[in-house]
Amino acid sequence: MTAATDGLLRDLAPQVLGAVVRRYGHFDAAEDAVQEALIAAATTWPDSGVPDGPKAWLITVAARRLTDLLRNEQARQRREDTWKLPAAAPAADEEDADDTLILLFMCCHPALPRAHQIALTLRAVAGLTTVEIARSFLVSEPTMAQRITRAKQRVKASGVPFRMPADRDERLAAVLRVLYLIFTEGYASTAGPSAYRAELSREAIRLTRIVHRLMPLDGEVAGLLALMLLTDARRDARVGPDGVLIPLAEQARARWHKDFIDEGVELVTAAMSAGPSGPYQLQAAIAALHDEARSAGETDWPQIEALYGVLTEMTGSPMAALNHAVAVAMVHGPTSALRMVEDLARDKRLTDHHRLHAVRAYLLEMSGDVDGALPAYQEAARRTQSSQEQRYLRMKAAELARNLRGP
Repeated sequence: MTAATDGLLRDLAPQVLGAVVRRYGHFDAAEDAVQEALIAAATTWPDSGVPDGPKAWLITVAARRLTDLLRNEQARQRREDTWKLPAAAPAADEEDADDTLILLFMCCHPALPRAHQIALTLRAVAGLTTVEIARSFLVSEPTMAQRITRAKQRVKASGVPFRMPADRDERLAAVLRVLYLIFTEGYASTAGPSAYRAELSREAIRLTRIVHRLMPLDGEVAGLLALMLLTDARRDARVGPDGVLIPLAEQARARWHKDFIDEGVELVTAAMSAGPSGPYQLQAAIAALHDEARSAGETDWPQIEALYGVLTEMTGSPMAALNHAVAVAMVHGPTSALRMVEDLARDKRLTDHHRLHAVRAYLLEMSGDVDGALPAYQEAARRTQSSQEQRYLRMKAAELARNLRGP
């Protein structure tokens, strides 16, 4: 299967699942049917070519497979009452709704625990693997697999209709968290050969734009959209011609996308001036400070340090705390920042995460402790699943090793 076909199937998967669930219900069985349709496409399209209307092709194949699954599981009369019901005419507002967005809100049913909502949506809407989702949550793969299975069972048992829910405000926090994780996995892939998965980032931005149109006065929706745009603006400058990651401070800012920056700054400025700021607005404000600086040396680190302090206190996030430590180092020097990192090392959520060791390595290098930084970079490289990050961290370690050996 070609990379183009793989990308097309990934883009179409949530749309096809949404369409099948809308027409026939049976979320759990529908997901299995869609997966089989995707496998059929991956098997046949390389030889026969992508058909005209590939989405319709996938929906047709998935619907047939769903019919087979239900026929095997249900008696004839029950089958006729469920899987062979004529399609009901959609309401006027549903005709304009995006099936993928409806699927997203449906997965974020308030009867599900928050972690289960997010995990299920990442699996069904974004098409992430269980391993990728587990890594985003800092939990083991078996634990995440159990969460996804239980969530599917709860959605199946609930019998919720496939339409935009009336209680969408109650589901919004989970929806935004899902969109954030989808974007993050796209922009900074946690595994695999590519540092950037454009299809995930694009889909997250597209869906967040739709949510923003639905809820234009919600500051956190605007903040999340701004954060995505301000971050994705740097995508072309993140990787060099040789495929090596380029740190933010060393990126060619002329390659940043000014239209995304301008839109993101406008969004976050309006949102933060309209009322109390939430976590996504704070992160967007930090991203805006980076993007608006004409050079790395002109970055307003004191303001960034203050914002990370507020964000860490508000969320209790260990990743926010790590970023706060870096900002503290840029303002006050690495000594106090290293003490912060040593305290964070006792947080079980970070025990096996490569970023803890990468930040520690950076701060040790910044302090002049090359002997300490070298093994920290090596440990970070061993722990990351991203080949791009692994390559960068190993290059940093090799560079320090050469410095230790001397000329």
